[in-house]
Amino acid sequence: MSLAKFLLRRFFQGIFVLWGVVTVMFGLRALSPGDPVNLIAGQVPDQATRDQIRQDLGLDQPMYVQYLDYLGDLLTGSLGYSYNQRRAVNDIVVQHFAATVELAVAATIVAIVIAIPLGVVSATRRNQPADYGATLGSLVGISTPNFWLGLMLILLLAEGAGLFPTSGRSVAFHEGVISLVTTGSPSDLLEWLRYIILPAVTLGTYFTALITRLTRSGMIDELGKPYVAATEAKGLPNVLIRYKHVLRNTLIPIVTVLGLQLGTLMGGAVITEEVFNWPGLGQMFITSLRNGDWPVVQGIVLFIAVAFVVINIFVDALYARLDPQVMDE
Repeated sequence: MSLAKFLLRRFFQGIFVLWGVVTVMFGLRALSPGDPVNLIAGQVPDQATRDQIRQDLGLDQPMYVQYLDYLGDLLTGSLGYSYNQRRAVNDIVVQHFAATVELAVAATIVAIVIAIPLGVVSATRRNQPADYGATLGSLVGISTPNFWLGLMLILLLAEGAGLFPTSGRSVAFHEGVISLVTTGSPSDLLEWLRYIILPAVTLGTYFTALITRLTRSGMIDELGKPYVAATEAKGLPNVLIRYKHVLRNTLIPIVTVLGLQLGTLMGGAVITEEVFNWPGLGQMFITSLRNGDWPVVQGIVLFIAVAFVVINIFVDALYARLDPQVMDE
Protein backbone atom coordinates (compact mmCIF):
# COMPACT_ATOMS: atom_id res chain seq x y z
CA MET A 1 0.00 0.00 0.00
CA SER A 2 1.29 3.47 -0.86
CA LEU A 3 1.78 6.13 1.80
CA ALA A 4 -1.01 8.26 0.28
CA LYS A 5 -3.56 5.41 0.48
CA PHE A 6 -2.39 4.58 4.00
CA LEU A 7 -2.92 8.16 5.19
CA LEU A 8 -6.26 8.46 3.33
CA ARG A 9 -7.52 5.38 5.16
CA ARG A 10 -6.40 6.86 8.46
CA PHE A 11 -8.17 10.13 7.56
CA PHE A 12 -11.55 8.43 7.00
CA GLN A 13 -11.09 6.39 10.18
CA GLY A 14 -10.48 9.69 12.00
CA ILE A 15 -13.68 11.19 10.53
CA PHE A 16 -15.64 8.20 11.82
CA VAL A 17 -14.11 8.65 15.30
CA LEU A 18 -15.03 12.36 15.34
CA TRP A 19 -18.61 11.57 14.30
CA GLY A 20 -18.80 9.15 17.23
CA VAL A 21 -17.49 11.81 19.64
CA VAL A 22 -20.00 14.38 18.35
CA THR A 23 -22.90 11.93 18.67
CA VAL A 24 -21.99 10.80 22.18
CA MET A 25 -21.55 14.37 23.42
CA PHE A 26 -24.87 15.43 21.88
CA GLY A 27 -26.55 12.48 23.57
CA LEU A 28 -25.07 13.47 26.95
CA ARG A 29 -26.26 17.03 26.41
CA ALA A 30 -29.78 15.80 25.64
CA LEU A 31 -29.83 13.63 28.77
CA SER A 32 -28.37 16.27 31.09
CA PRO A 33 -30.74 18.02 33.52
CA GLY A 34 -31.40 21.75 33.43
CA ASP A 35 -32.86 24.16 30.91
CA PRO A 36 -30.38 26.23 28.83
CA VAL A 37 -32.95 29.03 28.67
CA ASN A 38 -32.48 29.58 32.40
CA LEU A 39 -28.79 30.36 31.82
CA ILE A 40 -29.64 33.06 29.31
CA ALA A 41 -32.92 34.45 30.65
CA GLY A 42 -32.01 34.09 34.32
CA GLN A 43 -34.96 35.04 36.49
CA VAL A 44 -36.92 36.73 33.72
CA PRO A 45 -40.56 35.72 34.36
CA ASP A 46 -41.78 36.80 30.95
CA GLN A 47 -42.81 33.57 29.25
CA ALA A 48 -42.90 35.20 25.82
CA THR A 49 -39.25 36.20 26.16
CA ARG A 50 -38.29 32.73 27.30
CA ASP A 51 -40.18 31.16 24.38
CA GLN A 52 -38.44 33.51 21.96
CA ILE A 53 -35.01 32.53 23.34
CA ARG A 54 -35.94 28.85 23.06
CA GLN A 55 -37.02 29.37 19.46
CA ASP A 56 -33.88 31.35 18.58
CA LEU A 57 -31.70 28.53 19.94
CA GLY A 58 -33.72 25.90 18.09
CA LEU A 59 -34.57 24.15 21.37
CA ASP A 60 -38.25 24.00 20.42
CA GLN A 61 -37.41 21.57 17.60
CA PRO A 62 -37.44 17.75 17.89
CA MET A 63 -34.16 16.27 19.10
CA TYR A 64 -33.23 14.73 15.73
CA VAL A 65 -33.67 18.16 14.07
CA GLN A 66 -31.41 19.74 16.71
CA TYR A 67 -28.82 17.00 16.06
CA LEU A 68 -28.89 17.57 12.28
CA ASP A 69 -28.68 21.35 12.80
CA TYR A 70 -25.66 20.84 15.07
CA LEU A 71 -23.94 18.65 12.48
CA GLY A 72 -24.70 21.30 9.84
CA ASP A 73 -23.14 24.01 12.02
CA LEU A 74 -20.02 21.85 12.53
CA LEU A 75 -19.65 21.38 8.78
CA THR A 76 -19.56 25.18 8.42
CA GLY A 77 -16.89 25.41 11.15
CA SER A 78 -19.18 26.74 13.90
CA LEU A 79 -19.01 25.11 17.35
CA GLY A 80 -22.10 26.93 18.55
CA TYR A 81 -22.86 29.75 20.99
CA SER A 82 -22.05 29.85 24.69
CA TYR A 83 -25.14 30.13 26.91
CA ASN A 84 -23.15 31.57 29.81
CA GLN A 85 -20.54 33.79 28.13
CA ARG A 86 -22.83 34.80 25.26
CA ARG A 87 -20.24 34.60 22.52
CA ALA A 88 -19.10 32.11 19.91
CA VAL A 89 -17.58 28.87 21.24
CA ASN A 90 -14.90 29.14 18.52
CA ASP A 91 -13.60 32.33 20.15
CA ILE A 92 -13.53 30.71 23.61
CA VAL A 93 -11.65 27.65 22.34
CA VAL A 94 -9.09 29.72 20.44
CA GLN A 95 -8.56 31.96 23.48
CA HIS A 96 -7.68 29.03 25.77
CA PHE A 97 -6.12 26.65 23.24
CA ALA A 98 -2.68 28.27 23.23
CA ALA A 99 -2.29 27.89 27.01
CA THR A 100 -3.10 24.17 26.85
CA VAL A 101 -0.69 23.61 23.95
CA GLU A 102 2.05 25.45 25.84
CA LEU A 103 1.53 23.19 28.84
CA ALA A 104 1.30 19.93 26.84
CA VAL A 105 4.39 20.70 24.76
CA ALA A 106 6.37 21.80 27.84
CA ALA A 107 5.42 18.57 29.64
CA THR A 108 6.48 16.55 26.59
CA ILE A 109 9.83 18.34 26.41
CA VAL A 110 10.40 17.69 30.12
CA ALA A 111 9.68 14.00 29.53
CA ILE A 112 11.92 13.64 26.46
CA VAL A 113 14.87 15.50 27.98
CA ILE A 114 14.79 13.40 31.16
CA ALA A 115 13.38 10.03 30.08
CA ILE A 116 15.41 9.02 27.02
CA PRO A 117 18.90 9.62 28.53
CA LEU A 118 17.72 8.01 31.77
CA GLY A 119 16.39 4.96 29.90
CA VAL A 120 19.63 4.59 27.94
CA VAL A 121 21.76 4.77 31.10
CA SER A 122 19.45 2.33 32.87
CA ALA A 123 19.66 -0.21 30.02
CA THR A 124 23.41 0.04 29.47
CA ARG A 125 24.10 -0.26 33.23
CA ARG A 126 21.62 -3.03 33.89
CA ASN A 127 21.47 -4.35 37.47
CA GLN A 128 23.76 -1.57 38.68
CA PRO A 129 22.90 1.27 41.10
CA ALA A 130 22.03 3.64 38.23
CA ASP A 131 19.56 1.08 36.86
CA TYR A 132 17.99 0.51 40.29
CA GLY A 133 17.63 4.26 40.82
CA ALA A 134 16.03 4.84 37.41
CA THR A 135 13.64 1.89 37.86
CA LEU A 136 12.59 3.09 41.32
CA GLY A 137 12.14 6.65 40.03
CA SER A 138 9.95 5.51 37.13
CA LEU A 139 7.84 3.38 39.49
CA VAL A 140 7.28 6.38 41.78
CA GLY A 141 6.48 8.60 38.78
CA ILE A 142 3.84 6.22 37.43
CA SER A 143 2.29 5.70 40.86
CA THR A 144 2.04 9.37 41.88
CA PRO A 145 -1.33 11.07 41.25
CA ASN A 146 -1.05 14.35 39.36
CA PHE A 147 -3.22 16.38 41.72
CA TRP A 148 -1.20 15.26 44.78
CA LEU A 149 2.14 15.97 43.10
CA GLY A 150 0.93 19.41 42.00
CA LEU A 151 -0.21 20.31 45.50
CA MET A 152 3.10 19.12 47.00
CA LEU A 153 5.12 21.16 44.50
CA ILE A 154 3.04 24.25 45.32
CA LEU A 155 3.46 23.64 49.05
CA LEU A 156 7.22 22.99 48.96
CA LEU A 157 8.61 25.04 46.06
CA ALA A 158 6.07 27.86 45.70
CA GLU A 159 4.68 28.50 49.18
CA GLY A 160 7.67 27.16 51.13
CA ALA A 161 10.79 28.09 49.16
CA GLY A 162 9.18 30.89 47.13
CA LEU A 163 11.00 29.79 43.98
CA PHE A 164 7.93 29.72 41.72
CA PRO A 165 4.48 31.36 41.53
CA THR A 166 1.69 29.30 43.06
CA SER A 167 -0.73 29.57 40.13
CA GLY A 168 -1.84 31.38 36.98
CA ARG A 169 0.07 32.63 33.95
CA SER A 170 1.20 36.25 33.77
CA VAL A 171 2.36 36.22 30.14
CA ALA A 172 1.82 33.93 27.15
CA PHE A 173 4.72 32.25 25.38
CA HIS A 174 4.20 34.12 22.12
CA GLU A 175 4.13 37.42 24.03
CA GLY A 176 7.49 36.55 25.59
CA VAL A 177 8.95 35.74 22.18
CA ILE A 178 7.61 38.98 20.68
CA SER A 179 9.07 40.94 23.60
CA LEU A 180 12.45 39.25 23.10
CA VAL A 181 12.46 40.05 19.38
CA THR A 182 11.25 43.66 19.70
CA THR A 183 13.05 44.79 22.87
CA GLY A 184 15.88 42.28 23.13
CA SER A 185 14.90 41.61 26.75
CA PRO A 186 14.23 37.98 27.82
CA SER A 187 12.43 39.09 31.00
CA ASP A 188 8.91 38.19 29.75
CA LEU A 189 10.08 34.83 28.45
CA LEU A 190 11.77 34.05 31.77
CA GLU A 191 8.61 35.13 33.59
CA TRP A 192 6.59 32.69 31.44
CA LEU A 193 9.12 29.98 32.28
CA ARG A 194 8.70 30.59 36.03
CA TYR A 195 4.96 30.06 35.76
CA ILE A 196 5.01 26.95 33.57
CA ILE A 197 7.77 24.88 35.25
CA LEU A 198 5.66 23.43 38.08
CA PRO A 199 2.58 22.61 35.92
CA ALA A 200 4.83 21.07 33.23
CA VAL A 201 6.67 18.90 35.75
CA THR A 202 3.37 17.84 37.30
CA LEU A 203 1.79 16.93 33.98
CA GLY A 204 4.95 15.34 32.56
CA THR A 205 5.94 13.12 35.51
CA TYR A 206 3.83 10.11 34.51
CA PHE A 207 4.88 10.56 30.89
CA THR A 208 8.57 10.71 31.91
CA ALA A 209 8.29 7.48 33.87
CA LEU A 210 6.52 5.74 30.98
CA ILE A 211 9.10 6.78 28.36
CA THR A 212 11.96 5.81 30.70
CA ARG A 213 10.55 2.28 30.98
CA LEU A 214 9.94 2.02 27.24
CA THR A 215 13.46 3.22 26.42
CA ARG A 216 15.03 0.85 28.92
CA SER A 217 13.14 -2.25 27.74
CA GLY A 218 13.62 -1.37 24.06
CA MET A 219 17.37 -0.79 24.52
CA ILE A 220 17.78 -4.09 26.40
CA ASP A 221 16.00 -5.98 23.58
CA GLU A 222 18.11 -4.32 20.90
CA LEU A 223 21.41 -4.78 22.77
CA GLY A 224 20.84 -8.56 22.73
CA LYS A 225 20.46 -8.76 18.93
CA PRO A 226 23.21 -10.19 16.66
CA TYR A 227 23.81 -6.96 14.74
CA VAL A 228 25.06 -5.30 17.95
CA ALA A 229 27.66 -8.03 18.46
CA ALA A 230 28.64 -7.72 14.80
CA THR A 231 29.17 -3.95 15.05
CA GLU A 232 31.16 -4.44 18.26
CA ALA A 233 33.33 -7.02 16.47
CA LYS A 234 34.05 -4.43 13.78
CA GLY A 235 35.52 -2.21 16.48
CA LEU A 236 32.93 0.56 16.48
CA PRO A 237 32.93 2.63 19.70
CA ASN A 238 30.21 1.67 22.21
CA VAL A 239 28.83 5.21 22.28
CA LEU A 240 28.33 5.15 18.51
CA ILE A 241 26.67 1.71 18.63
CA ARG A 242 24.28 2.69 21.43
CA TYR A 243 23.21 6.11 20.26
CA LYS A 244 23.32 5.73 16.45
CA HIS A 245 22.18 2.15 15.88
CA VAL A 246 20.50 0.77 19.00
CA LEU A 247 18.68 3.93 20.12
CA ARG A 248 17.41 4.60 16.58
CA ASN A 249 15.70 1.20 16.44
CA THR A 250 14.35 1.74 19.95
CA LEU A 251 12.77 5.06 18.97
CA ILE A 252 10.06 3.53 16.71
CA PRO A 253 7.64 2.50 19.50
CA ILE A 254 8.66 5.58 21.53
CA VAL A 255 7.66 7.92 18.68
CA THR A 256 4.25 6.23 18.59
CA VAL A 257 3.77 6.67 22.33
CA LEU A 258 5.01 10.29 22.17
CA GLY A 259 2.37 11.19 19.61
CA LEU A 260 -0.42 9.38 21.40
CA GLN A 261 0.59 10.86 24.75
CA LEU A 262 0.74 14.40 23.37
CA GLY A 263 -2.94 14.12 22.51
CA THR A 264 -3.61 12.53 25.88
CA LEU A 265 -1.74 15.33 27.64
CA MET A 266 -3.95 17.93 25.96
CA GLY A 267 -7.06 16.11 27.09
CA GLY A 268 -5.67 15.07 30.45
CA ALA A 269 -4.41 18.50 31.47
CA VAL A 270 -7.76 19.18 33.13
CA ILE A 271 -6.62 18.36 36.68
CA THR A 272 -3.24 20.07 36.34
CA GLU A 273 -4.82 23.23 34.94
CA GLU A 274 -7.35 23.25 37.76
CA VAL A 275 -4.65 22.80 40.45
CA PHE A 276 -2.42 25.56 39.04
CA ASN A 277 -5.26 27.81 37.80
CA TRP A 278 -3.70 27.55 34.34
CA PRO A 279 -6.01 29.33 31.84
CA GLY A 280 -6.30 26.49 29.33
CA LEU A 281 -9.05 24.39 27.82
CA GLY A 282 -9.11 22.03 30.81
CA GLN A 283 -9.96 24.76 33.28
CA MET A 284 -12.58 26.21 30.91
CA PHE A 285 -14.05 22.71 30.47
CA ILE A 286 -14.50 22.33 34.25
CA THR A 287 -16.02 25.81 34.58
CA SER A 288 -18.45 25.22 31.69
CA LEU A 289 -19.46 21.81 33.02
CA ARG A 290 -20.26 23.33 36.43
CA ASN A 291 -22.38 26.03 34.77
CA GLY A 292 -24.17 23.61 32.43
CA ASP A 293 -22.80 25.49 29.41
CA TRP A 294 -23.00 22.49 27.09
CA PRO A 295 -22.07 24.19 23.79
CA VAL A 296 -18.66 25.07 25.31
CA VAL A 297 -18.25 21.57 26.79
CA GLN A 298 -19.08 19.99 23.42
CA GLY A 299 -16.79 22.38 21.57
CA ILE A 300 -13.79 21.72 23.83
CA VAL A 301 -14.23 17.93 23.71
CA LEU A 302 -14.58 17.99 19.92
CA PHE A 303 -11.59 20.29 19.53
CA ILE A 304 -9.40 18.01 21.65
CA ALA A 305 -10.68 14.99 19.68
CA VAL A 306 -9.72 16.70 16.41
CA ALA A 307 -6.25 17.46 17.80
CA PHE A 308 -5.93 13.85 18.94
CA VAL A 309 -6.89 12.50 15.49
CA VAL A 310 -4.54 14.89 13.66
CA ILE A 311 -1.63 13.98 15.96
CA ASN A 312 -2.34 10.27 15.43
CA ILE A 313 -2.33 10.67 11.65
CA PHE A 314 0.97 12.56 11.88
CA VAL A 315 2.43 9.81 14.08
CA ASP A 316 1.19 7.14 11.65
CA ALA A 317 2.93 8.98 8.80
CA LEU A 318 6.15 9.23 10.81
CA TYR A 319 5.87 5.59 11.86
CA ALA A 320 5.34 4.54 8.22
CA ARG A 321 8.50 6.40 7.26
CA LEU A 322 10.51 4.64 9.97
CA ASP A 323 8.99 1.21 9.26
CA PRO A 324 7.22 0.93 5.83
CA GLN A 325 5.92 -2.55 6.73
CA VAL A 326 3.20 -1.01 8.94
CA MET A 327 1.39 0.20 5.79
CA ASP A 328 0.74 -3.42 4.76
CA GLU A 329 -0.48 -4.58 8.17
